[in-house]
Amino acid sequence: MDEDRGKATDQMKLWKENRRAQRPDNLTTGAGHPIGDKLNIITAGPRGPLLVQDTPFIDEMAHFDRERIPERVVHAKGGGAFGYFEVTHDISRYCKAKVFEHVGKTTPIAIRFSTVAGESGSADTVRDPRGFAVKFYTDEGNWDLTGNNTPIFFIRDAMLFPSFVHSQKRNPQTHLKDPDMVWDFWSLRPECMHQVSFLFSDRGLPDGFRHMNGYGSHTFKLVNAEHQPVYCKFHYKTNQGIKNLKPEDAERLASTDPDYAIRDLYTSIANGKFPSWSFYIQVMTFDQAEKFQWNPFDLTKVWSHKEYPLIPVGRLVLNRNPFCHTTQCHRCFESVQLAC
Repeated sequence: MDEDRGKATDQMKLWKENRRAQRPDNLTTGAGHPIGDKLNIITAGPRGPLLVQDTPFIDEMAHFDRERIPERVVHAKGGGAFGYFEVTHDISRYCKAKVFEHVGKTTPIAIRFSTVAGESGSADTVRDPRGFAVKFYTDEGNWDLTGNNTPIFFIRDAMLFPSFVHSQKRNPQTHLKDPDMVWDFWSLRPECMHQVSFLFSDRGLPDGFRHMNGYGSHTFKLVNAEHQPVYCKFHYKTNQGIKNLKPEDAERLASTDPDYAIRDLYTSIANGKFPSWSFYIQVMTFDQAEKFQWNPFDLTKVWSHKEYPLIPVGRLVLNRNPFCHTTQCHRCFESVQLAC
C-alpha cells in the first residue's frame, strides 16, 4: 500500500486482500434465497421481453430504488463511527438509567458528526456549526442524544427554526447562497449573537471531527432511584485537544479535499488511533432553577461552570469504522428513541 494514499483511499484494495483468507459467502437475495446468476436477466428467448419471474432482478431493483433516502434539510453532510461509552464515575445519586449503572459499565455507541447548513456534497471545512449526535445502545433501549459542537444555538424559540434554516439555505428565486438572508436573520434576532460570536471565533473552523468538543446543548432532566429529579446539561470534551484550521487552510481544503473531516476520522480509526471524549454533566436542582437569573432552558445561554461545575461521568471511544455509510451512519439517526 502506498503510504501517501492512506487506508481510506485504499479501502477497496484492503477489503480484497482481507477477503482472500475468508470462505466466499453464498450469494442470496434480500430474503435469503440463493442466486444462481447475478449477471444476466431472464428473458423470453434470446431477444424476448424481460420476465417478472426473475426474482433476483426484482429484488435487486427494489433494493436499489430504496437504498438512498432524501437529503436531510440540515446536517446532510456527515460521517461517523462506532465504539463504546464507559462509566468512570458514579452518578447514581442523579440518574437511575442503566447506562450509568456502575463504574466500569460499557455501552455500545454510534456517533454521527456533520456540518449543518451545507448539502451532502458540500465541504467539511466551511465555517459552520458541527453536529455531534450520539446513539447509546443501552439495556433499556436506544437512546439518541443529539447535539452540536457548541453549547448554545442561534434561537431559543422553536417557532423560528424553519425561518432560521431557510435563511441559511439557498435563495428560493436565485438558487444561490445569499449572505443577505443569513445576516438579515442574525441581525434581526439579537439572541443569535452568542452563537454567531462562537461561530466566527477560531472554533468555527474545527480541524476535523476529532479535535472538537460536543454538547447536548439543551437542558435535560435526570431522575434517580428515589424519583428525585434534577436538570442537567451534557458535555463531551475531546481528549485529542482542541485544534482549529486557519481560514486560508479551510478554503484550500474545501477545494482540494472537501471530505477532509470524514477522511481524517476514518483514517485515524483504521490506523488504531481511536479518538475519545470525556463525558461530563452539569446539574441544577429544581429549587436552583426557580431562582436562576434567567430561564435555565434558554438554548442561547450557558450555565456558569463556577456555579454549576462539570461532573465527570465517563468517556466516549470510537474504535470501529462502518462497513456501509448509508445504512449504518446516515440512517442511524433517522428516528429518535429515548431510554427512561
